[in-house]
Amino acid sequence: MTGGKVERRHSLFPDFDDWFGRGFPGLPGWRPATAAHSIPVEVTRDDGAYVLRAELPGMDPDDIGVTVDDNLVTVTAEHSESEDDKEHSEFRYGSFRRTVRLPSPVPADGVEASYADGILTVRVPAPYEEPRTGRTVPVKRGGSAITGDTA
Repeated sequence: MTGGKVERRHSLFPDFDDWFGRGFPGLPGWRPATAAHSIPVEVTRDDGAYVLRAELPGMDPDDIGVTVDDNLVTVTAEHSESEDDKEHSEFRYGSFRRTVRLPSPVPADGVEASYADGILTVRVPAPYEEPRTGRTVPVKRGGSAITGDTA
């Protein structure tokens, strides 16, 4: 095939990942009643702390929960739909949940959370890590293998 266009074929039956990854075909926005929406997050490390920022626009801080367990930080939220009659809405309502695994256990104290302008910010103190020091290992000249205590 030289110089020709690549033809893309679409199957009559989409992959199951396509069906279940974005909702049931033909029903935009359909989700099981028990499913929680995912929360977009970003995690950075700043001044000895992990900083988790989560997008939760239009939420009331009283409807947001943050829990820590070992090295997991879980953010949950509930956004109730207003009773107003709507002609069209693309807002997301219902339960939201996201768990983020940090590289080390979360300390029991010192975790702080704040919410402003639709962004939840969670500061988790990073555990103190001993500075790693490198060392040089001398290489011995010799023909025999190194033996060690194998008890």
